[in-house]
Amino acid sequence: MIQLFFAVIFAQMALIMILLFKTPLRKLVIMGLDRVKRGQGPVVAKTVGGTVFVVFFSSVYSMVKIQKRSMDAGDLNPTDQVLMAKHLLEASLMGFSLFFAWMIDRLHHYIRELRLLRKTMEAVKKQNRGFEDGKNGVSEEMKALEEEVITLREKVKCFETESGTRVKELKAAEANAVALKKQSEGFLLEYDRLLEDNQNLRNQLQSIDRRVSHSDSKKNT
Repeated sequence: MIQLFFAVIFAQMALIMILLFKTPLRKLVIMGLDRVKRGQGPVVAKTVGGTVFVVFFSSVYSMVKIQKRSMDAGDLNPTDQVLMAKHLLEASLMGFSLFFAWMIDRLHHYIRELRLLRKTMEAVKKQNRGFEDGKNGVSEEMKALEEEVITLREKVKCFETESGTRVKELKAAEANAVALKKQSEGFLLEYDRLLEDNQNLRNQLQSIDRRVSHSDSKKNT
């Protein structure tokens, strides 16, 4: 029994040392503990721990009884001394075994929590990097859009100046057309007046011709 507890304690100490340092063996030990904690493993571990705890209290109770008996007798006999030492050694070994088992369980739990925390931190870092990359891409797109807006504004200004000059040219052309229209209207009026004068002259010539022909006919008679 004592040899078994010594073997268990040394094995537990070895597991604790492996869990404390980051080595390839720690991964194997963690994987083994993960498998032990699945299925019926926790039930078996609690049963064994409960049994060891009951035996521990039994050894403590036996030591208390021997102590009371020695107090009543006034001194410990050699048999009680041997039993007291045996129970003390067994209780110490079982207490250390339970304490080391609890330490192994807590170390395994904290290592798993630390791994999960590191994974979440890495995921957050990746998300932040993706966000920064997206932000940089968006900023580059914004710069490109701003440059495009600036070029479009310059083009709009050029179009505005060209349209202004075109409007001025159109206004000048309209003014010229109005002037030409007025001038053509004056020309038409002058043409009508000339036609009328021409007609009057023709009428006068015709009347003169008639008079001349009439006077010539009178002379002949």
